[in-house]
Amino acid sequence: MSDSRPTDTVTDPDADPAATAAAGSRRMFLAEALADMRTTGALAPSGRRLSGLLAEPVRRRSRHGPLTVLEVGAGTGPVTRLLLDTLGAGSRLDVVESNPRFAARLRALAEAHPGEASAAVHGIRIEDWNPAHGYDAIVSGLPFTNFSPAQVETVMERLLTLLRPGGTLSYFAYLGTAPARRIFSSAAEARRHRAVEAVLAGYRDRCRAASRTAWANLPPARAWWLRKP
Repeated sequence: MSDSRPTDTVTDPDADPAATAAAGSRRMFLAEALADMRTTGALAPSGRRLSGLLAEPVRRRSRHGPLTVLEVGAGTGPVTRLLLDTLGAGSRLDVVESNPRFAARLRALAEAHPGEASAAVHGIRIEDWNPAHGYDAIVSGLPFTNFSPAQVETVMERLLTLLRPGGTLSYFAYLGTAPARRIFSSAAEARRHRAVEAVLAGYRDRCRAASRTAWANLPPARAWWLRKP
């Protein structure tokens, strides 16, 4: 097969570097989603509003001193950037991302970021991550509604085990997925989705839960904040 890629890349000197990086992230995310939608969970990275809601507990607590933060399922890093911008000297950010291409991009992002917090990217599953310390806050970008109920239970228990008492776990859920699955999916798929929602609702009942909706996200999504007792 011939390689049709150009040998020389022409760049626009007036292009916005942030916009160029964002466009590259979207292209990469779409390619990974088309390759494996189950684990990627969407066709585009989290938008600015949703990313801000997921990072909000970290932003609030960072005013009071250094934090130890875990991000799981970071994708191409829209939330990671906010966390690195927010965390100050003495803080630590661990990023766990099992997709090797996403993990490589996140490492480059962390290494290039001028922030004061230390950051490390770990290319493994959260079930296999065994740090020697707990976390003040955890941010999850995992597509829970694509998992089995047993997988969601396993991951949520792992996250709450890693979270220190009083710490906050952030995660999100797209709006309207349950009705869509009832219409367009099999009966077995709709039952799986309802069972996952029941598992997540149980954790919200166990913890003090609050939520905000990012209507401008594509698709609209609700960010949940769970406080560990």
